[in-house]
Amino acid sequence: MYKLLLGIFSIVLCFHKTDAQPKNPLESTPLKKVIITGKVIDKETQEPLEYATISFFSKKENKIETGGITDANGDFSIPVRSGTYDISIEYISFKTITLTNKKLNSSSNIGTFSLELNTESLGEVEIIAERTTVELKLDKKIYNVGKDLTVRGGTVSDVLDNVPSVSVDVEGNVSLRGQGNVRILINGKPSGLVGLNSTNALRQLPAESIERVEVITSPSARYDAEGTAGILNIILRRSKLLGTNGAITVNGGLPKSGGISTNINHRTGDINIFNTTSYRYSESPGYSYSRNYTKDSQITLEENQETERIRKGLTTNFGTEWYITDSASLTGSITWSNGDNQRNTTNTINQYDANLELISTGMRRDPELEDDKRIQYAVNFDKQFDKSGHKFTFDFQYEDNTEDENSLIIVNNELSEMVATLEDQTQILLQTDYVLPIGENSQFEMGYRGNFDNTSTDYIVEILNDDTNNFEKNTDLSNLLNFKQYVNAAYTQFGSKINKFSFLLGLRMENTQITIDQPTSGDFNKKNYTGLFPTVNLNYEFSEDENITLGYNRRLSRPRSFFLNPFPSRASLTSVFQGNPDLDPSYSGKVDLGYYKKFGKLTFTTSAYYQHETDAFSFVSFDTGEDVLINGEWVNVIQRGPINLATEDRVGFEFTFMFRPTKKWNLNTNFNLFNRSTKGTTPNGLILDKKNTSWFARLNNKYTLPGEVDWQTTFYYSGPSEDAQNKNKGRLYSNIAFSKDLFKEKASLALSVSDLFNSSIRKTNTTTPTYTGYSEFQWRKRSLNMSFTYRFNQKKKPQRSRGDFDGGGEMEM
Repeated sequence: MYKLLLGIFSIVLCFHKTDAQPKNPLESTPLKKVIITGKVIDKETQEPLEYATISFFSKKENKIETGGITDANGDFSIPVRSGTYDISIEYISFKTITLTNKKLNSSSNIGTFSLELNTESLGEVEIIAERTTVELKLDKKIYNVGKDLTVRGGTVSDVLDNVPSVSVDVEGNVSLRGQGNVRILINGKPSGLVGLNSTNALRQLPAESIERVEVITSPSARYDAEGTAGILNIILRRSKLLGTNGAITVNGGLPKSGGISTNINHRTGDINIFNTTSYRYSESPGYSYSRNYTKDSQITLEENQETERIRKGLTTNFGTEWYITDSASLTGSITWSNGDNQRNTTNTINQYDANLELISTGMRRDPELEDDKRIQYAVNFDKQFDKSGHKFTFDFQYEDNTEDENSLIIVNNELSEMVATLEDQTQILLQTDYVLPIGENSQFEMGYRGNFDNTSTDYIVEILNDDTNNFEKNTDLSNLLNFKQYVNAAYTQFGSKINKFSFLLGLRMENTQITIDQPTSGDFNKKNYTGLFPTVNLNYEFSEDENITLGYNRRLSRPRSFFLNPFPSRASLTSVFQGNPDLDPSYSGKVDLGYYKKFGKLTFTTSAYYQHETDAFSFVSFDTGEDVLINGEWVNVIQRGPINLATEDRVGFEFTFMFRPTKKWNLNTNFNLFNRSTKGTTPNGLILDKKNTSWFARLNNKYTLPGEVDWQTTFYYSGPSEDAQNKNKGRLYSNIAFSKDLFKEKASLALSVSDLFNSSIRKTNTTTPTYTGYSEFQWRKRSLNMSFTYRFNQKKKPQRSRGDFDGGGEMEM
């Protein structure tokens, strides 16, 4: 490790030496501080401008020295070392005033500055604090998260569920265009924030921490090839404004929940310090119901499961960014989270004979404690060269994640089992990227990424010995799995813009080495495979308001360690999940054709896509032929696990309408229709060929009521779907929210209701050769949340459209 850190330090010194100016030993004496004061006002209205930025650029060192912002009266008072400076006075959508070669040798008032409105820039400025904007690029769509009222006080999962093309099911699993194999990145990289269980992590991270979400359905070669559905890249907030700024949000609701989250930045001169911290507490009651009919015994088994969850979590991210020179920076950060979760499950089991007469009733309780800890250390070095866009970056991350689950199995009020799952994961990331502009409209890029994952899972089952009244470890069920996955990748790509035509061509190579070590059984397996992943992204821009895109990419999906573990993990006595150590990665190729058009206040974007996947994962349920004794009756055990099916073809079409008829009314809708065709046969000869057409739609309506109260309503419908064994019924739910800005928009009060009609329930019918079944699942019931946000010294951030070779346009949500 010390050699790696020494190498990083050497790289930083190398680039620092290139730009830094030699220092004169005679100048070692500290310069005195002087206080510079003044005032900034609006030239037209003569009103003070709060949060205007004043920056001092040192003429000697050719870099920013310090700065600050104005208060509510437009006044500023900033300490600065004596010397000669260029002084810049800025405010959004106003013309900047610059004072050159200003000598500051003593404390003084430099006057009142009247800023004039910049009418030329007004059309380009998007205040993302007021509404969400969408920027289209060659390989992705960027959703800048604005005032989405329905997610105030919520989590990242809530934000993703409101992003077009993205859906989150009742268990928190994220899908892109109806496909679940999505790669989730934080700030462009794998992160401990999504750790061992991304579903739980995304429910801990506060919505207020997100700046934007990048939906990447046609990833370029710079991204991991992992994830056949595509990539969701979550960019967290970090301000670079001079001075201190931030926000704090407190929230509470029913079922009982509460939390507090803060984000704060402080920048002075060459140093920017940032921190985001949140604490969340929530109680989430849910339920599940299943009814299985076994054909040979004609026995019906009915299970009712009530679940009470208590989730407590603290997450903090602290970092420092050092601007070494005007063109080089070094950022270090630490992310730490601790989740203390409880789950109490009560499972009532009823058995019926062929005449539906009740045979027996039993009760199984499963109280569980879960302790999740994650820590991540990250270092980033960024070097910008003289030519715009010419840069070199280096990233290093080290993560250690632990997840310990301890549960008791109580049957008919008697303790019968103790189960522990102890999981530990370490990950190391090394990444470097180099971008070289060629001419005015071309760009070459190359890079390397290494992901090194070591995961240990210790599954311990202790069963009560009736003779000794002691708990004894069951060696048939207990097991230890050591899983290693090392991925080394290199890529190169070239992009250019020729008149109205843009293209981005790339090639990525990834080598994967997997080791599966099971000391319990003595099994030891290794896999090593290398793949090439080409990407093509094309764009033709008819005008600023109309373009067409075409993309192709090849991707893969690697099996997770949980999918490979052959030992059973029991959700109940009659239902087990068992992994498949022979599972191979699946590969897919996808073509995506998109179109964008803006008609005045209406924006329309659409795409059609086709994907062909080989060795696709599919989860298959079947009767094991084994029985378990429950209340004196033998009941069949159902097993579920993953296999590689032969092929899967997916054809889809989606469109998004965004309409803003007035300043107070904003309406947008997203629709996705897709057909999925699966062909394959299980090892025991069961044919699983199936064709299915499904769809989902989302409608989001926001309106400003009298009194400047914002009202937002979201409707989401997921159409019926089916595979070879399961038929899922359609699911409709709605969220509603109200918000009011206070104290001259420094604060906001919001009230939201999630799942207004308490209808977000998954309902499934299952048919196999040996049994049929029906199940329902509701992860969380209807909830109400109230939140209060206070912002201090935060400047609304402009979003300007750019005309680089990525192409695309911009639209509002």
